[in-house]
Amino acid sequence: MAAAKDDRAERFKEVLGTAMKSMALDPELTVSFGNDQAQLVGHKIKLPQVSGAASAKDIAITRGLADSFTLKIANHSESVHGKYIPEGKNARAVFEAVEQARIEAIGARAMTGVAVNLSAMLDDKYSKTVVNRSGNRKDTPLEEAVGLIVREKLTGLKPPPSVSPFVDLWRDWVDKKAGPKITGLEDALHDQQSFARLSRDLIAALDMADELGEDPDSSEDNEEQEAEDDPGERSETPQGEEEQSEQSASEEMESSEGESEAAEMEAQQIDSDETPDDAEGEEMPDGEEPWRPQLPFSSLANDNFYKVFSNQFDEEISAEDLCDAEELTRLRAYLDKQLSNLQGVVARLANRLQRRLMAQQNRSWDFDLEEGVLDAARLTRVITDPLHALSFKVEQDTKFRDTVVTLLLDNSGSMRGRPITVAATCADILARTLERCGVKVEILGFTTRAWKGGQAREKWLAGGKTANPGRLNDLRHIIYKSADEPWRRARKNLGLMMREGLLKENIDGEALIWAHNRLLGRQEQRRILMVISDGAPVDDSTLSVNSGNYLERHLRQVIADIEGRSPVELIAVGIGHDVTRYYKRAVTIIDAEELGGAMTEKLAELFEENAEIKKVSRAPKRRANA
Repeated sequence: MAAAKDDRAERFKEVLGTAMKSMALDPELTVSFGNDQAQLVGHKIKLPQVSGAASAKDIAITRGLADSFTLKIANHSESVHGKYIPEGKNARAVFEAVEQARIEAIGARAMTGVAVNLSAMLDDKYSKTVVNRSGNRKDTPLEEAVGLIVREKLTGLKPPPSVSPFVDLWRDWVDKKAGPKITGLEDALHDQQSFARLSRDLIAALDMADELGEDPDSSEDNEEQEAEDDPGERSETPQGEEEQSEQSASEEMESSEGESEAAEMEAQQIDSDETPDDAEGEEMPDGEEPWRPQLPFSSLANDNFYKVFSNQFDEEISAEDLCDAEELTRLRAYLDKQLSNLQGVVARLANRLQRRLMAQQNRSWDFDLEEGVLDAARLTRVITDPLHALSFKVEQDTKFRDTVVTLLLDNSGSMRGRPITVAATCADILARTLERCGVKVEILGFTTRAWKGGQAREKWLAGGKTANPGRLNDLRHIIYKSADEPWRRARKNLGLMMREGLLKENIDGEALIWAHNRLLGRQEQRRILMVISDGAPVDDSTLSVNSGNYLERHLRQVIADIEGRSPVELIAVGIGHDVTRYYKRAVTIIDAEELGGAMTEKLAELFEENAEIKKVSRAPKRRANA
């Protein structure tokens, strides 16, 4: 009987996966089932586990989740969404809720079964939350209500019973403010770009126009208008005046080139000399500031938009200083117990990585050289052909000398549970493996000292709440293992990640700067920085008083600096979060269990890539036959 139920569940999974690929129009779609939260990342969908004893309601909920994800793949463009999404946090939430309503409405209007499945999924979602239990409109999120009201308008389906009282709290206010705007959305249902424009109008009608940011269509129109105006102006210029203007423009260009050359020489002269302390605050002349390797990656990076209200309460601390040795021992034992099964899997992956690295360190030779060790295997050529030159060989140097790897772990609250446990174990075993191969490893973590602002926020409140204060929380950067510290001595420190209350919020940009600058201070020739994270930077205290993309914009800027201007090689692994939209060299995994494989594979790729580059760059001097 149990076997029959299991067989029934497997058949359901197989049929559902095939239907999802067809519905999403994506043959590369991968569907998996597990106990983690349902999610969509790239071409991978993770759904809740389905057993043979699942009820009809459970099946409908799973199908609803599947339909929601596949409809998004088929009907949603991230580029269009990113172009029109508002800057403010609240406006952004409404925009995303309305877009999700559009996506699901397309399927619900086309297929009755999909509409039933989506309704079951929504009813289950809201029955598990507290969103509908408050009788006060201020305590309930506006974006959820707007999304459900838009869904009702587009499909004709009432909100699920579990959430109807909550929607009714907002319905009159929303209808009064933006009723006509919601009605107009239906005409643009299948045109995401037009729908996005109308959604921004809807958000403005809901008294959030100040959070929209610049109009993306307006900026494009201005650029097109400027491009159109230039040729017209030139065509109206008389021929004589045109020749005269070209001559003067040529003279101006030559003059500006001379000035720029002089400025470059002057800048190089300044860079070659030691900069006096009192000159650090002086502004550079007009133009781009030259790259100064002696002052890399300040917390402001290139653009002077990112501010820190106060770094007085920030903390850089070693793991052993955050709790006593006895507690560290207990937490480490707990970590080992939690992942006794996973340790074997990751250890096998680490051993595979070690074999791949050691294989590159085996003895190899360059042949047919003019000098070196006499190649006895080729002496027969001299006997058979006395005019043939002697052949020499030289042993290649392929060991991984002068290499250091930093593992930067996201210690935010969203990593709590299985993800942080897996991350700690993988970091631990990889550190041990790389150490065997002669590669030094540093393990760092980043979070904040408090939820929703700490002493920095209190200082800001006491100072009168200045506008746009910048980062408004206290950083906590943790050193679990320094690069020069042996693995056996730092082993217990990783247990700290299991400590209740440690994981809070994450400000990724400054954490990257911190880890990067520590690497720049190292003497090794090759420096690798691997980031493990499960989401975009989030700090409620900072985002509540700045633009909604404030931290994300800073993160992108820091990544661009490191990838484009630094000798440090940057790679990232995202757990359930698409980090490929931030990092050039990155991989995204859905399940935390895949982390060990992803980390070892990316590191192996880096080392093998470096070995190939060395091999190509070593062009042996081959001796021509006499």
